[in-house]
Amino acid sequence: MCPFCVIKKYFSRPSKVTEIYEQKVYDNGVCHTPPMGWSSWNTFKNNINEDVIYETAVAMKESGLLDAGYQYVNIDDCWHSSMRDQNGEMQPDLTTFASGIPNLVKKINDLGLKVGIYSSNGTYTCEDLPASLGNEKLDAQTFARWGIEYFKYDFCHNIPISRYAPLIYGITIAPFGSKEGTVYSCHEARLEGLARFRMHSKVPGKYYVSGLDANLGLMEYTKISVPKDGEYVLTVNIYKKGRYDKFLMVRVNDSDNYTINVPPQKFFNYTARFQVVVKLKEGNNNIKLFNPIHTRADSAMMQYINMGKILKEASYKIAKENNAPQKPIVYSICEWGYNKPWRWGKFAGNLWRTTPDIRPIWIWIKIIYSWNVRLYKYSQKGCHNDPDMLEVGNGKLTKWQNISHFSLWCMMNAPLILGNDIRVMSDEIKEIVTNKNLIAINQDPLCKACKRVVKGRVDVLAKPLSDGSVALCLFNKSSKEKNYDYNIKSLIVDDYVALKGANRYKMVDQWTEEESYIEGAILSKIAPNGVRVYKITPMSD
Repeated sequence: MCPFCVIKKYFSRPSKVTEIYEQKVYDNGVCHTPPMGWSSWNTFKNNINEDVIYETAVAMKESGLLDAGYQYVNIDDCWHSSMRDQNGEMQPDLTTFASGIPNLVKKINDLGLKVGIYSSNGTYTCEDLPASLGNEKLDAQTFARWGIEYFKYDFCHNIPISRYAPLIYGITIAPFGSKEGTVYSCHEARLEGLARFRMHSKVPGKYYVSGLDANLGLMEYTKISVPKDGEYVLTVNIYKKGRYDKFLMVRVNDSDNYTINVPPQKFFNYTARFQVVVKLKEGNNNIKLFNPIHTRADSAMMQYINMGKILKEASYKIAKENNAPQKPIVYSICEWGYNKPWRWGKFAGNLWRTTPDIRPIWIWIKIIYSWNVRLYKYSQKGCHNDPDMLEVGNGKLTKWQNISHFSLWCMMNAPLILGNDIRVMSDEIKEIVTNKNLIAINQDPLCKACKRVVKGRVDVLAKPLSDGSVALCLFNKSSKEKNYDYNIKSLIVDDYVALKGANRYKMVDQWTEEESYIEGAILSKIAPNGVRVYKITPMSD
């Protein structure tokens, strides 16, 4: 299948996220600028072991990559056994990682590096090994206990959350540990949207509420009174109907959200009870019941948000248990852009994949760039578009293709996760990936991705920087050398780039470090498949 067809397949299907509820931007105290490191997948795929990972970590330190900013050693798929241990916890492959992950983490930490690990938001990983859907809390705590500081969460074998809600005839509120509670019938709730009262003789009170499916209906209890702050058991009383999964969100006081999963039901009885422990405040409380899942994107968003929350809780819990400093876990959402994570990713994690998997094929890299560069407005401090790992040094990419690939990722504020075999990295590749000027552009604290201000055979990319200067990249997409003329004065009126007006500008080539002064016009000779990257600084008179 051609790469254009694959991209079309992934992005032509509509998948709009429903506005479910207000969320705060994800913040775990790390990854304010794009993460830098290395991942095992691009080179080694399923042929990894503890020696390869540790040798790579040593090479990262000895080659100067650590000093250049690369700090994460990420172990991708196939690190673990097909069996969970006797406690249901994930365990490393019993032969290829025989010394265990905690031991490997300690050795790599002693080098001054951090370790990342991988799972999938599904029943299995992409290589059909145990994954974390349904085991989020257990797996997050396992990884936190091992000292993991980066987590890549894939999307293979995902099971979407059901769009259907249970039929509810009332709720019961009881203090945690108490044998008695207060019963609230469905008639005490206010209904919204498609929610409706229905009748059935087998239901206590004869009435129940339907129409809570797909974020189209809601029932709200506005007068749930309790004597004091604390934890309470909320029992949702349902009328059993429908041999399919159902899902319910319980929102308390418009701030705390709890979820209930209802499996396909048999009909030995007409009713059932499902419980969740909620926090209520003294006096009146508000409780809303609904199913927020309207589209498949809603499901993906909620699952990823859930794991992000659990990761933060796990790192805090383990630190408290060990009386040690907390090790926050960078959260990398690897959802492939299928459900438009750039629209909701900032509420869920630190970075999110925007495209299918990268390959060391030039046309494929250009397609991924062309898609990701359009999403510049979604990039901000602590929240990063991820067009996938770097292929610099892999395949048959030419020197200029490697330079351009690295430059474009730096300009787009993309994570810089190397995918080559660092142990045998050539001096040429090392020189590319350790270019301090390009890394500084990528790691600029303003964290604004480049905007494509000109699209053509030569793309012009402009990235505002925190010191008031602008990084400018001229990208020759053709296989022929190009002479290109561009006047930077047009960037003054661009609200996003906002170049400061001046009579002249200092221009520094970020690859050759040649300096010059211009009044506005740039004339550049650009190699086939090459780039020219400049830092443009207004000069005061």
